[in-house]
Order: sequence, then C-alpha cells, then structure tokens
Amino acid sequence: MPVEDMVCFAFYAASHAFTRVYKPLLDDLGLTYPQYLALVSLWTEDDRTVGSLGAALGLESSTLTPLLKRLEALGHLTRSRDPADERVVRVKLTPQGRALQEKARHIPGCILAATGLELADVMRLQREVTALRAALEKAAQG
Repeated sequence: MPVEDMVCFAFYAASHAFTRVYKPLLDDLGLTYPQYLALVSLWTEDDRTVGSLGAALGLESSTLTPLLKRLEALGHLTRSRDPADERVVRVKLTPQGRALQEKARHIPGCILAATGLELADVMRLQREVTALRAALEKAAQG
C-alpha cells in the first residue's frame, strides 16, 4: 500500500500541517504549540494538579514538567505544592497568563479558516477523530 493511502499517514501529515498553521500565530505570543495547549486547558479549568493537566493533554509528567517550568519562567503560571498533600503539585495561571487568553482569542478562528471547512464539519470531524483515538488507545492496551 502506498504511504499516501495509509490512514495513519494522513493523520501524521495533517498534524504537521496544523503545526505549520499554528506556528506564526503562536510565535506572536511567544508560545510553542504544547505550551498553548497547556494554557488553553488552564483557561478552561484553572488551579489544577499537574496530574489532571497531564491526563487532559495526554502527556506524561516527565514531558509536562519542563513545559510548565518554561511557562512559569515566562510568567504565565505558578506551580506550588498542594497544602493538603505535599506530593501533589498544583498549577495556576498568573494575571499575565490569564491576559494571554484575550491575545489568543483569534487563533481558533484562524485555524477554522485555514481548514477551508464549515464549523459543523470541523466539529463532526473532531468527534470522529476523538472516537478513533479512543478505539486505538483501547486496542493498544490489549
């Protein structure tokens, strides 16, 4: 089978294409794509544990921690031990990190426009891809 006929390659290539569209938008904010995803997650639910943030993003702590350290160094968030359980690290937006949400408000519209699709089609596609990912994760677990 030619690589261009493989569904996994279509997703791989689409992922790279998304990254290329996001890059100039995020460069203006001084963010990488993974940093942006972490902030979007915190804009949705602030003051959460590193574990819950990692679960939401599908990232291991060893990948997420350096990303959060960088966002903290940029002044967008703080990390602190949970007073109820010192083993748990909580992540919270700073006022600067919260303000960045307004500066990033245009990004979803730019991405939608870049797809050339209608919003309803993008939403349907997102649901289908999410279902596919869930099925693949289930299959990978055995």
